[in-house]
Amino acid sequence: MSSRKIVYISKGLPKEKQYNGQDFRSGIWKEQADELHVRSHRIEEDDVANHAYHGGPDRVVCLYPFEHYAHWERVFEQPLDKSAFGENVTAENMREDQVCIGDVYQFGDAILQVAQGRYPCGTINKRNGNNLLLKKIIETGYTGYFFRVLQEGIIKKDSPIVQLSAHPLQVTVASIHHLYFHEKSPDPKVIQRMLEVEELALPWRQKLLEKQQKS
Repeated sequence: MSSRKIVYISKGLPKEKQYNGQDFRSGIWKEQADELHVRSHRIEEDDVANHAYHGGPDRVVCLYPFEHYAHWERVFEQPLDKSAFGENVTAENMREDQVCIGDVYQFGDAILQVAQGRYPCGTINKRNGNNLLLKKIIETGYTGYFFRVLQEGIIKKDSPIVQLSAHPLQVTVASIHHLYFHEKSPDPKVIQRMLEVEELALPWRQKLLEKQQKS
């Protein structure tokens, strides 16, 4: 496997913006940074606007795979800004199908654990001025994902990424997204296997339980 690598890191506080003539406030606009000071519940000088639906201990660090940028630029035939998805870390060889819930990585001297995939919302469209982007993200599963913090520390833009442990059940971020959004009659055994990953964050656990009840 090719080596994992940080391409750039980003942070930012919520900003007031306008979209289609309406005001809204969001933390999705980030600026590139030289380092991130990662604490147990948040990154310093970084925040979300709506704490009811974003942020919290299972969504401290957001990562978006760098490879997807080229895909979106081909699909929409236009360039994207850096951190166009509001991520803190943009990295290579860390795609949703390469990363499992419960995997543990060291970024610089911060130790992080994959907690959940990102449940994309319409703010991504507003951030990029593209009303089709959210739909395409759901279709592809190119969502990015979140880490919880096991050890606070500083991530620098040239910090190495080291995998410290791989979760034994090997449930990828991509597999959960695909089952939830694209499988009308999922195998109950597959759902149960996903639910056995204790490290899966509560919001996605609840989504899978709802899916299980309907199957």
